[in-house]
Amino acid sequence: MTFDPASYVFSQPSAPTAIRASTVLPARRENLELRTEDGHVLVGELAVPESGDIKATIITLHPLPTHGGFMDSHVFRKASYRLPALAGVAVLRFNTRGTASPRGTSGGAFEGGVGERLDVEAAVRFAVERGLPNRWLVGWSFGTELALMYGASGPVAPEVRGAILLSPPLHRATDVHLKEWAASGKPLKVLVPEHDDYLQPAAAAERFAAVPQALVVGVDGAKHLWVGEKYASRVLNEIVAEVIPGGTGGAALPQEWDGPVATANG
Repeated sequence: MTFDPASYVFSQPSAPTAIRASTVLPARRENLELRTEDGHVLVGELAVPESGDIKATIITLHPLPTHGGFMDSHVFRKASYRLPALAGVAVLRFNTRGTASPRGTSGGAFEGGVGERLDVEAAVRFAVERGLPNRWLVGWSFGTELALMYGASGPVAPEVRGAILLSPPLHRATDVHLKEWAASGKPLKVLVPEHDDYLQPAAAAERFAAVPQALVVGVDGAKHLWVGEKYASRVLNEIVAEVIPGGTGGAALPQEWDGPVATANG
């Protein structure tokens, strides 16, 4: 059965609620389908602020599906739960080709980052056609490879402001792609866990030196999967600080919510 975001049951607590891993804040959420140029249907979800302007849009690119990555990987799930309400940020999540999650299964099969170029293009095209403003790619692990390989060249590059990378392994993305980002001049924020399994902060700083505008941020204590509310919250704060400069006045996102809330299962 395909998960329906309308199934969240909201209630009004008598006091402000601490925001926890399973806390869902109000937003307008809808299941969506993206159609790629080679004929695949990709499943996803769009969450936008319940009211007010959309200040920015993040198009999320999930970790490696052959190792458990999908659109519901926890950082991106929490982004969809929180950022529309806390920061006015629209969150577009989707499963790349052949990937399954509670939302459903996308058509096609995993292609190691090659055919997925068309998946990235389909997601960006959807965001443009919807009129979603201030669009950014946010990749995590395998998703960073997609952002680096396809975000700084046409047809994606003219439609996105920049990218934020979480735990980049730099396995598929090469120096050629880094040079494309350098030439684009587009912002590139790179969050690197201290204890990453693939690329740690010092090595990341050396590799991304090829992109003068790249900002490499080492995160003490974190691991590749950003497990723990402390690290997930850090990532969400870093995302908002990049896509809405000065939008929070330098302050962290609230840790409590005074309004209707729902609780997600799992």
